[in-house]
Amino acid sequence: MYETINLKHKFGLGITPQQFIDNMENRIMQQSKILNTKDQFLYNYENFSWENKTDKLFFNSFRNPQDLYCLILCTDWCPDVIWNVPVLFRVMEQCNIPTEVLLMEEHLETMDHFLTDGVRNQPIAVILDKNGNVLGRWGARPAYIQAVMDRFKSSNPDKEAPDYKEKIGKVYGEIGELYHSTDYQNVLLQELTELFSSIHKC
Repeated sequence: MYETINLKHKFGLGITPQQFIDNMENRIMQQSKILNTKDQFLYNYENFSWENKTDKLFFNSFRNPQDLYCLILCTDWCPDVIWNVPVLFRVMEQCNIPTEVLLMEEHLETMDHFLTDGVRNQPIAVILDKNGNVLGRWGARPAYIQAVMDRFKSSNPDKEAPDYKEKIGKVYGEIGELYHSTDYQNVLLQELTELFSSIHKC
């Protein structure tokens, strides 16, 4: 699926995870029930824990055996970034995989390789080998949360409908509730386990 995509020319053009955190702006996202985006991001990052020791052992044993690299396409104004990127950072740390953040607006041509249902949903984590060949990707949401948006779009195909904005606002609120009230991190870890397992078999 990704054999024709090579992104080695992007190595070194991003920023470090710490630079991304340092440069984040404080935003209020009422629909997504985030009162302060930077505070929420830091809380998710600093309070991440390996509740399932099997997960930690899996990623710890992976320890970058194939000289892998990770590029994360995202911005700091997307609620899915606030929830998911802290977990992505922690997993890449555990695997000792060098990671760069490519700010989406500055790398749209790269983002367009990894569209979700034809649109630029973020974050997208791209796993590459040391030569820049894309081995796999994750994003932009855990599948059960993405399913909420997929159902909405299939039922509301007309973006010009007079009540479209109101309806999608409610969907963003529903997705925000899922991040707050469900164990999305463990689901994300399971999806990343499946991704890394498939890469390891290659």
